[in-house]
This record gives sequence, structure tokens and C-alpha cells, in this order.
Amino acid sequence: MQLGLPFAGAHDPPPGESPYFVRHRRARRYLLRVEPDGRVRVTIPRTGSRRAAEAFVARHAAWVLAQRARLSGTVVRDMDRARLRQEATASLPPRLLKLAETHGITVTRVSVRDQRTRWGSCSTAGRVCLNWRLVLMPGWVADYVMIHELMHVRRMDHSPRFWMLVAVACPDYRAARQWLRAHGPTLR
Repeated sequence: MQLGLPFAGAHDPPPGESPYFVRHRRARRYLLRVEPDGRVRVTIPRTGSRRAAEAFVARHAAWVLAQRARLSGTVVRDMDRARLRQEATASLPPRLLKLAETHGITVTRVSVRDQRTRWGSCSTAGRVCLNWRLVLMPGWVADYVMIHELMHVRRMDHSPRFWMLVAVACPDYRAARQWLRAHGPTLR
């Protein structure tokens, strides 16, 4: 049995599958990506080397571990994803329309999409788009997101007046925003 030194592992790649390397002729720097299945993709720039890429992975081992840990609890299998999207398409639009009616807002169209960076969006014409992942969060947080988008029908900015509209419609919106900051990234 070999004993580990106190500094052993500081430069080792993260445990799990070995990273795979891809050379990209237009890349200007080394890039790391942890894919949804946990594999690590390393992009090597045109002037880079495999040895430098391996050192890059070793320097960012803690980041890779954190990303894998984040993914491990939230990876949604393809079958589950399809079922959840169907559930979202069936349940979110009626819920949004009910909230719109409660607050006296006219919505012209509601759609449910797979947005990577937004929970929802709203156009000046009253079209609201919701992220299917809203079904993965507590109802009161999803309601906040929908109310937020509905208030954009009245005011298309994030001015103090907009936030006053949100506060009247959803008094606990600050708690919902905190929940999204803390847990939202794990749902994407």
C-alpha cells in the first residue's frame, strides 16, 4: 500500500471518467465543459498542446468536481425530461392564464419552451413564454416567475415602478428570488 503525501492529488485530474480532448482550430484558449452526463470535454486551441490541456484540467479540478456534484442531483433522464415537458405544457399555461385573470392582465399567447438562460419572457404584445423547468420548483416560486412575466405586460422594464407592481401581486417575491438564486442553477 502506498501512502499519499499531504500534497498528493493537488494536480490530479478529477475522479471519474477521464476527460476527452477536442482540438478546435478557431479556439483561442483552453476551455472546460462538464457535459450533462458528467463527462469532461477539454477544448484545445490551435496553438495548444495536450500536455498544457492536461495541466489546465488539473488546475481546475475543484471546479470540475463542483460541476459534477451539481449535476449528480439534478440530471434528468431523457424519458423523464419528455414527461416533465408534457406536464409543463399541460399545467403551466392554465395556471398563468388564471393568474392573469386574477390580476386583470390580458395575455394573447402562452408557450412552454426549453430555455437555457431564462425562466420566462414576455413580449409587448402580451405573449408569454415559460421555461418547462418551472414544474421542477415549488409552486410559490413558479407563481412568482409567472407573475413577474405578467407584470411585464404592464411595464416592460425593471424600474422601481415595475418592482412595486410585482410586490403588490406577489408580496413574498424576495423569498422566491432568493430561492431561484440558491437553487435555480441546479435545475438548468
